[in-house]
Amino acid sequence: MTYPTQPTASHFIDGTYVEDTNGTPIAVIYPASGEQIATVYAATPKIVEQALASAKRAQKHWAALSGTERGRVLRRAADIMRERNHDLSVLETYDTGKPYQETIAVDATSGADALEYFGGLAGSLTGEHIQLGEDWVYTRREPLGVCVGIGAWNYPTQIACWKGAPALACGNAMLFKPSETTPLCALKVAEILHEAGLPAGIYNVIQGLGEVGASLVSDPRVAKVSLTGSVPTGKKVYAAAAAGMKHVTMELGGKSPLLIFDDADLDNAVGGAILGNFYSSGQVCSNGTRVFVQKGIKEAFLKRLTERLANAVIGDPLDEATSFGPMVSERQMNIVLDYIEQGKAEGARLVTGGERIDREGFYLQPTVFADVKDDMVIAREEIFGPVMAVLDFETEEDAIARANATEFGLSAGVFTSDLSRGHRVIAQLEAGSCFINSYNDAPVEAPFGGTKMSGVGRENSKDAINNYSELKSVYVRMGDVEAPY
Repeated sequence: MTYPTQPTASHFIDGTYVEDTNGTPIAVIYPASGEQIATVYAATPKIVEQALASAKRAQKHWAALSGTERGRVLRRAADIMRERNHDLSVLETYDTGKPYQETIAVDATSGADALEYFGGLAGSLTGEHIQLGEDWVYTRREPLGVCVGIGAWNYPTQIACWKGAPALACGNAMLFKPSETTPLCALKVAEILHEAGLPAGIYNVIQGLGEVGASLVSDPRVAKVSLTGSVPTGKKVYAAAAAGMKHVTMELGGKSPLLIFDDADLDNAVGGAILGNFYSSGQVCSNGTRVFVQKGIKEAFLKRLTERLANAVIGDPLDEATSFGPMVSERQMNIVLDYIEQGKAEGARLVTGGERIDREGFYLQPTVFADVKDDMVIAREEIFGPVMAVLDFETEEDAIARANATEFGLSAGVFTSDLSRGHRVIAQLEAGSCFINSYNDAPVEAPFGGTKMSGVGRENSKDAINNYSELKSVYVRMGDVEAPY
């Protein structure tokens, strides 16, 4: 099957597409039909070595350019990405199954935003001067070296740029391994960066399963590892990186709380809950999947939510009218179906949905459970699918305590017309990326990341620069050196 912007090989190394069919074949499945649309091959040790060697060789030359020169390349890549948004969005839809209505608005455009933002920052990455009497210290902000990015399957274009843009702005090389479920989009990011003038070897993409990622994380040439993935995977990667004392950014999962008070605007709260549970068919790490609704408006909330979910257009993701698409894979669909059965077995009230949709592809109905208790599996574990758990609460203090009673801490949201309460509650919620009267906004200007088991470090914003560079301090003595002997 041929489709727009189809990559021409499995890997992009040293400025060109590279194929090695000796690697394990990985089938690329279109989630809307279950049809195999491509095959890529996992990186062999030879491919891994080729990618690492080219990144290591090229990085010093890239770092030697001025930040302004590096930024110019990133901004040019952002322009190309925006010009090709349609084709890149179609490719993202083939890769993930997400509706074109979503991908045209969010995915490549978010990637372009990151390239533009960090391209603009690159020339400003300076040190400081510290006067100490006649002596003085100056600092230099220096790149880490070769950075490895390991992507998740829900936002393949965006994640490739969110990790690549700050790394390149700081003068690093990036070796990116996409998820084996969605291997195509990152290849186009690499191709566009090279077209924009990025030197060969500075942004390489190789395919593979866990063992390929493990070989990258353990390689002594790698200075930094940035992972987007699950908590179990994050623990393994973090431990492996720590063995080599490598820098890390871990953007992991969540079971985030969304608190809706009885004075909230009902339609806005329902809209926030929809964005926090059903966008991308629920496959978003920051989703607010524990929806705490104050008892006074619970039934009104459930009624309005059910009415609005009935308006979801479920169908061909390439049809721009479609607003709800399939799960990314048959495996993920079955995982979510198991959680739905557990919710039913535990006694949660099924308000709507709960079934697989009778059509080809990996479609599930948007599903809402009410009367959910805190100790139910569907209220404790990350489902990563279109399943909302609605829990009751009476007091602000009760809601905050229960919202924080989780190992996760990625996101949290509050809907209320009392802004004092909004700020007061958010200040007490243990999460890194939070929202008041909104949910799941992720502008590149704002830091993104979690606390507790949801990760370490931040992506996006000026803070990401600290995660892809380090400071060198230089003490300069202006007089004689005194020594005891």
